[in-house]
Amino acid sequence: MAEQPFLPILIGSDMNAYGMARSFYEAYGIKPIVIGRSHLTATQNSSILHFEQVPNINKQENFVDELVKVAKKYSHKKLLLLACGDDYAKLIIKNKPELIKYFTVPYIDESLMDQILLKENFYKMCEKYNFSYPKTDTCTYETYESFDVKFKYPIIIKASNSVEYWACSFPGKKKVFVAHDEAEKTAILKAIYSSTYKDHLIIQEFIPGDDSYMRVLNAYVGQDGKVKLMSLGNPILEEHSPEGIGSYAAIINTYDKEIMDRVRFFLEDIGYTGFANFDMKFDSRDGEYKLFEINLRNGRSSYYVTASGHNLMKYVADDRMLGKDLGLTYAKEKHLWMIIPKGVLFKYAQNEELKAEAKRLIRAGKMTNSLFYKKDFNIKRWFKLTLNNLNYYRKYKKYFNNKGLS
Repeated sequence: MAEQPFLPILIGSDMNAYGMARSFYEAYGIKPIVIGRSHLTATQNSSILHFEQVPNINKQENFVDELVKVAKKYSHKKLLLLACGDDYAKLIIKNKPELIKYFTVPYIDESLMDQILLKENFYKMCEKYNFSYPKTDTCTYETYESFDVKFKYPIIIKASNSVEYWACSFPGKKKVFVAHDEAEKTAILKAIYSSTYKDHLIIQEFIPGDDSYMRVLNAYVGQDGKVKLMSLGNPILEEHSPEGIGSYAAIINTYDKEIMDRVRFFLEDIGYTGFANFDMKFDSRDGEYKLFEINLRNGRSSYYVTASGHNLMKYVADDRMLGKDLGLTYAKEKHLWMIIPKGVLFKYAQNEELKAEAKRLIRAGKMTNSLFYKKDFNIKRWFKLTLNNLNYYRKYKKYFNNKGLS
C-alpha cells in the first residue's frame, strides 16, 4: 500500500488496541504505535503494530510528558492520538489543550465530557432527548449501612470510580454484582466497603432478559459535527468471569433505524465529535431501549463494525488526517464477531434464534475473531491465544450466571 502521511498512536494494549491496530493495518498497511503500561497478550508477538511500554502512562502527572516524548520521536509524521479505554480517553480530554500542539485529538472538550459522564447530568440529558434509562441511585461509604433500595429486586451494584475499584481487593470481587434480595445487597456493600474502595457505588434496577437483550452502538462523528457511521450490535453472549462481566464475547450486527436516528440527533445536537459507544438493554416490559451509559471512545468489541465491512478506524483517519468528505452510513450487513470458541457460544448462549443465525453466518464464512488474523501469524502468538481461547471453557463452567458475592 502507498505510504501514508500519518501515524496512529494508540494508548492501551488490550483486545481493543489490537482490533484498532488491525483496522488501521487492513485499511492503510500502517503499523500503529501501541503504548501501554504492560504488554498484554492481545498485542504480544504481533507484526502489525509496534509496542512501547510506559509504566506510568495512566498517571496524570506523567501523561502529557510521556506523550510529548512520543510526539518528538515520531515528529516526521502527523500523529493521530486514540484511546483504547475509558481512563485514557478521560486523560486525553483533560489534557487536550496541551496535546493538540503535538497530535490530532478527535475528542470532545472537558466541559462536554462532564455533562455526559456525571450520572446525574447524563440522565438529565436522557430525559431531555427522550431516552429511557434504568432507575438509578447512589450509595456512599457514609450511607451504605442504612442504604435503602427504592426499587424492586434484583438490582445491579457497580463502582462509580473504576480506577479506585480495580486497585482494591476483597473476596468475591466482581466487575458488576447482581443482588436478588436485601440480605445479598447488604453482604455485597459490606464486602466492597471493607476493602480500600471508599468512593460511591451505582445502584440500578436490573432490566430483565439474558445477554441477548443487550445492544451496543458504535458511532463516529466527524470534525464537522455530523455523524458519519453508526453500527448497532446485538450481543449473543457476554463474558461471565468476575473481571469480565458486562464485556461482550459474541455479537451479530443488527439494524434499528429509530434508535439510530435518535442517537444521531442527540450526538449532533450536543456538539459531539469523535467516537461514541453506547450500551443499552431492550426492556420487554415497555418495548424501550434503556441506556446505561455513553463511552467517549470506540467500544472494546468495536471490531465487529470493521468485520462487517465498515472499517471504523478508516472513518477517523479519512476525516481527520486525509481530509476526505464522508457521508452518513448506517451499517446493515450481518456478521458474527466473537472472541470465544464456538463450543462455548453454542453451549451458553440462551437465545435460540440468534444461535441459529450465528450458525448460518459461520457456514457463509461471515465470522471473525479479531485476535486471530492470518496476516499476523506467529507461532508464539497463536499458541498463547489458543490457550486463552480454550480457557473460556473453564471460565464459563465456573462462573456462568454467577453475579453474586460467592
